[in-house]
Amino acid sequence: YVAAVYEHESVLSPNPTALVDRQTALELMGRNLDIYEQQAVAAARQGAQIIVFPEDGIHGFNFTRSSIYPYLDFVLHSHSVKWNPCREPYLFNDTEVLQRLSCMALKNKIFLVANLGTKQPCEHTDPHCPADGRYQFNTNVAFSDDGVLVATYRKHNLYFEYAFDTPPEPDYKLFDTPFAGKFGMFTCFDILFFEPAVNLIRKYNLKQVVYPTAWMNQLPLLSAVEFQQAFATAFNINILAANIHHPTLGMTGSGIYTPVKSFIYHNMESYGGKLIVAEIPVITPDYKTICFKEGQETPGSVSEKGNEHLPPLFYAEMMYDNFTFIPVWGEQGELQVCANTLCCYLNYQRAVLTNEFYALGVFDGLHTVHGTYYVQACALVKCGGLSFSTCGEEVTDATAVIDFQLWGNMSTPYIFPLLLTSGITLDFADHMGWKNDHYFISKNRTSSGLLTAALYGRWYEKD
Repeated sequence: YVAAVYEHESVLSPNPTALVDRQTALELMGRNLDIYEQQAVAAARQGAQIIVFPEDGIHGFNFTRSSIYPYLDFVLHSHSVKWNPCREPYLFNDTEVLQRLSCMALKNKIFLVANLGTKQPCEHTDPHCPADGRYQFNTNVAFSDDGVLVATYRKHNLYFEYAFDTPPEPDYKLFDTPFAGKFGMFTCFDILFFEPAVNLIRKYNLKQVVYPTAWMNQLPLLSAVEFQQAFATAFNINILAANIHHPTLGMTGSGIYTPVKSFIYHNMESYGGKLIVAEIPVITPDYKTICFKEGQETPGSVSEKGNEHLPPLFYAEMMYDNFTFIPVWGEQGELQVCANTLCCYLNYQRAVLTNEFYALGVFDGLHTVHGTYYVQACALVKCGGLSFSTCGEEVTDATAVIDFQLWGNMSTPYIFPLLLTSGITLDFADHMGWKNDHYFISKNRTSSGLLTAALYGRWYEKD
C-alpha cells in the first residue's frame, strides 16, 4: 500500500500561556490546517491511501491547562455513534477542527490521522474528574476515506504536558482499512512504555501502527528515526511516524518504516515541512523476518587470551545515566563490560584506523530524568573527542567503518536494536536475535561511519 507522513513545521502561538478566545485559537489552528490540506492533496495525488500528521501540529505546545482550553475540540470517545463531522457538522458544538480534518479525508478519498487537543465534561461523582469539571486530552483521531471518525486515542504517557490529563484507563485503539487491515495508534512518549503501545501490539497481533509524535532528539540512543526504526524491527511491524519540524528545539525525524527498510527524513539544517510518500508491503500476521542462518557462529564467551592487557574501565554520563565503559582501541579485539546483572560483549574489526575514539558501554538500572523507566543497554558509541569524559556526548558524524558483533545477557525480551550511521542515517543489521540466552546484533561494513550500535532493552516490570 502507499502511505504518507508529513513532518510539519507548525505555526506556533507567540504566547501560548496567554488566554485567548475560541475565534483567535481557530485562526491560528486554521493556518496549520491550511498546510495540512495542501499536503493531503499532494499525498493523494501521489497515490497515498493514508496520511499521518504529527503530534501538536495543529495547536502547538507549552500551554497551561487554562490557556489551551479555547484550542480544544469536543470529541465523543464512545464508539456507539458513527459520525462524519464533514457531513454532519451540527451534531456537536466545538468541532471545527474535526470537521476540517474529516472533509480533508473525504475530499481526497484518503485515510487521515491527526493529533489535536480535546475536551470532555465529567461529573464530580467521577473520582478522576479534574476540579474544573472537564477532562483535557492529547488525542489522535483517525478518519476513513469517506470522512467517518473511525478511532480516537488519548495519549497515556504524557511528557510534561501540564495542559492535559492522563485518561483513567489506557486506550487500545485500532481502525480497519481495506488496503492493509488493522492499524494501531499511540503517541510520542508512549513508544517507551508497555501500556498501551506494547500491550496493544501484542494483544491484537498488530502489524501496522500510526504514530504522531513531537520528539526532541537525544543522541546517541534516542534520536527519533533511530528509535522509530528499532521499534519497527523489534516488533516486526510497519510504522508510519510523523514528527514535528522545529530544528531549534531539536525536533525532526519522521519516516515510514518496515522491519527491513526505512524511508526517513531527518533535517536539522533547513526549515519548512516535508512530505514522505512510500509504497510498502502489507505485513500479514504470520510474516517472519529471518534472523540467522544455520551454522552462523554463536556469540560465545570472550576468549580468555590476552586478558592481562585489558583496557581500563571508566564511567561517563550518557543519556543522563551513569554508564560503565571500556575503550575500543586498536584495529580489532574482543571486549566485555558488565554492570549489575548485565554483561555486554563485543567482537570488532576496523577496516582502517581513524583518529576517532569509540567505547563500549553498559547500563542496567532505572532511568530517572525526564521520565522514569528501567533500561538495560549495551552500546558501542563514538565519543565526542579523544578523552574518556567525552563518551556519551551527542555526535552526528563519523568516518570509522566497523565490523562488529555485539551481544548481551539481557533479562527482558524487549530489545530495540539501534544502528545509527554518520549524518543521522540508518543502517540495518545483517543478523540479530536470541541465541543461548543472549541477544545479539551483527554487521559487516556499515554503510557509512558508525555513530551508535546498541541493544536498548526495556525491562518494563521494573519501571
